[in-house]
Amino acid sequence: MKFIYYFLCLFFVAGCNAQTEISDNDKTDSITNTTMNFNVLTEEEQRVILGKGTEYPGTSKFTDSEDKGTYICKQCNQALYTSETKFNSHCGWPSFDDEIDGAVTRVPDADGRRTEIICSNCKGHLGHVFEGEMMTAKNTRHCVNGISMNFVEGGSSMPAVIRKEPIDLSKMDTATFGAGCFWCVEVLFEKLKGVEHVESGYAGGKIKNPTYKMVCEGTTGSVEVAQIVFDPNIITYEKLVDILFHVHDPTTLNRQGGDRGTQYRSVIFYHNQEQKIIAKEVLERIDFSDLWEDKIVTAIEPINNYSKAEDYHQNYYNNNKNSNGYCNAVIGPKVAKFQLKYKDLIK
Repeated sequence: MKFIYYFLCLFFVAGCNAQTEISDNDKTDSITNTTMNFNVLTEEEQRVILGKGTEYPGTSKFTDSEDKGTYICKQCNQALYTSETKFNSHCGWPSFDDEIDGAVTRVPDADGRRTEIICSNCKGHLGHVFEGEMMTAKNTRHCVNGISMNFVEGGSSMPAVIRKEPIDLSKMDTATFGAGCFWCVEVLFEKLKGVEHVESGYAGGKIKNPTYKMVCEGTTGSVEVAQIVFDPNIITYEKLVDILFHVHDPTTLNRQGGDRGTQYRSVIFYHNQEQKIIAKEVLERIDFSDLWEDKIVTAIEPINNYSKAEDYHQNYYNNNKNSNGYCNAVIGPKVAKFQLKYKDLIK
């Protein structure tokens, strides 16, 4: 059903700026065993660096700057470009004809024509790279959003680069929830304090490692789930379960909104007996409250045949919200409502 929504909404999605198209491919490393405490970003910086957007041309103070020094990643402080490689391309964005060795990663863009450039350390969006324009001897132009960078003057001390640090998995716990389309569930829980990572996957089916196509056909018994790695010292399993019952309709059997089928059924897959007991207690408490008019049909089952979904499903909303009608029409309003309701729990 999500594809029906997509095609219905596609006609209402505005065309994006030349630098705002987003690849359907997952462009971030799995962080199930690592974490990064990045620099805090403003809302506009998040839109560009995390959401792969673009700043308006000519608005960056770096566009025409001739100051000597080093341009670094705003999110993780990694050195990206030196002033010696900067030139004025008159395109409206800071331009460089070469990067610091190993600092920038090139990935195919969704439009099939351009090449996106991201920070090799934190995967933050920088812009795009173009070749063959004959603007410099190196015949290369890194067209970079100025908002994605900070500048360190020559001779000044460079800030420490924020790199991946191992997560102490002994302090982490795992929750697995089915609550409709995993694109919707993943983006909500990943915003919570104490949640280290959320992965979209399949569970509860007859086989392990089914494909998305097989799951959509409804013959495997697999459920689209979000598997949540969290720190119980910051957010409890009970709180996660309580939130689950507030962010989806647990009273509709095999359906969430327009998404219909057993793969969308409401289910809590517990990982141990303690989780089973907590899940049942929260379910009963919610069922006896006036939160939902109809009886809750959420199943509570032991985790079985869990497997990670295909890479392009991971972090789907954040990677596709500017180009996918389903994200804009269905998921976006849920995200806005969630952030307002749980503003004290948002990272």
